[in-house]
Amino acid sequence: MLFEAERAWAYSQELTTQSLDPANEDKAATLRHSATSRFRRAVNWSTQLLSLSQALYSAGLFSAENLLELTVYTLILNGRFLRARDDFQDAVNQLSVARSLLDRLAEFATSSRDQALATLFADGIGAEIRYCAHQLGHQKSYDVDGIVKEISEKHRNELVEGCDSILAKLKQEAEGGSKEASRKKLGTLTWEGKPVPVRNPELVDVLLKVQDADAKVENARHGQGDGKGARKGAGNSTKKHVAVYDAVLLALSDAEDVARKLVEAQQLSGSSSAPSAAGVRDIHFIHAFIVYQLLSRRTERDLLLLTALIPRSSKAGAKEQVDSRLYPAVVKLLETLLQNLTQMRSLSIVDESPDLASAVEARISFTKSRKCIYLAKCYSPVKKYAEALTLTQRAQIYVRETRSVLSTLDGPSGSTSFYQLTPAECDSIDEEIASISAVLKKDWFTFNGGLLGADNTGHKKPLFFDIALNYVELNMERLQERTGKQPPPPPPVAAPQIQAPLPQKAVAKAKAEEIERPATPEPAPAASRLGGLLGGWWGRK
Repeated sequence: MLFEAERAWAYSQELTTQSLDPANEDKAATLRHSATSRFRRAVNWSTQLLSLSQALYSAGLFSAENLLELTVYTLILNGRFLRARDDFQDAVNQLSVARSLLDRLAEFATSSRDQALATLFADGIGAEIRYCAHQLGHQKSYDVDGIVKEISEKHRNELVEGCDSILAKLKQEAEGGSKEASRKKLGTLTWEGKPVPVRNPELVDVLLKVQDADAKVENARHGQGDGKGARKGAGNSTKKHVAVYDAVLLALSDAEDVARKLVEAQQLSGSSSAPSAAGVRDIHFIHAFIVYQLLSRRTERDLLLLTALIPRSSKAGAKEQVDSRLYPAVVKLLETLLQNLTQMRSLSIVDESPDLASAVEARISFTKSRKCIYLAKCYSPVKKYAEALTLTQRAQIYVRETRSVLSTLDGPSGSTSFYQLTPAECDSIDEEIASISAVLKKDWFTFNGGLLGADNTGHKKPLFFDIALNYVELNMERLQERTGKQPPPPPPVAAPQIQAPLPQKAVAKAKAEEIERPATPEPAPAASRLGGLLGGWWGRK
């Protein structure tokens, strides 16, 4: 009978949708008539189902909870059928009584899923009650709870036979079954001190898994300082805690996926996102709330990993020697922390709370300062002291921003308990920045005298000798020899080649040739041209 009623009602809704299509304008009246007929058939099936369930309840074969559920189902179908026929007074009476019974079912539900189902159906008919009241000219049609309370008290016993006795039986069943109930109930979720009711059965199922994982996290957190954990070592304890956080993060990821799909389904259907009751959170708020919980747990896990990578010494004033190769991994974790906090700051529920938004911004600035410190520690081993000192100065700026934001808060916000931050921690990081800066300046001075871009491949005279050499003659080669930094000896210079002497006989022969050689005749002086002319006159011999 239930399936027949559902089939007839679904077919009537399909026919009504087809009648509103402009392509079916010529047969719209026929479609509406068929839809009404199918709707009437659904009401008939539901009435028969209610009569059968009342007979079973009288015979003791049906529980009060099941009888009330079928009664509510019949009242909702009747109310919607009357509203479709514009009979608003009878429709609001039927729907108001159904809403009051759903509230009682949610109140005495033995499981969180049943409670969410009752709440979901109550929200579904809230808008119809408001519409009917508005059509009747009710002055406070927006006050659905007030209308339900006023009408249900008058017509509840008229529309539901033996309603008071059935409700009393329901209360007895809830009290008797609460002690033996094996199904878990979802704990109360709170936001800024106010409860956050979950009104979707799908979300209840996944949030129950989150609740179980949260309980394991709390147990691991309280058992962190026991003797066994201290004897086994911090490494094994940290691995167990990280595994516990991985389980709760997986459950929260599933819950976020379900909430996101519910938001998308609501947007596609075009239904109103506001619940019928005033002050009740909608599905968009639930989705943002789950994302906030996911990010907060992820931040806790990352902080735990940071503690495992760089443990703090238990002795006052003592510092543990940490391998510099771990610093890049620490920077990566701090970047993940910044990503989580930045995404958290962009959530609507955080933006609507000024104190919480300021608290998250303070933690963002504090995390940035820590990131700058460890980046400076990454630059120090590679002799980039100027970059490292610049990062420490930037870290000081972020610490000042953190102090400024914390001064505007009255006290630590309970919603940010996942990331503890106090002025004392700001003082501690200030001391760490001052200590690191002093060490970097000393190392830089020792390295190249504090110069930028100096060439250290050759010999660099210490700064002290700029003054001392004005008065003392310094043997630099001797100093380098004593310190073991003597430069390599210069390469040997090749000796000039000397020509071998000639044999004795060849020398004597050369001298003899030089003596016996005849003298070169001197050229005769050229005769004067005038003399030649006179000789022609005086005659020649």
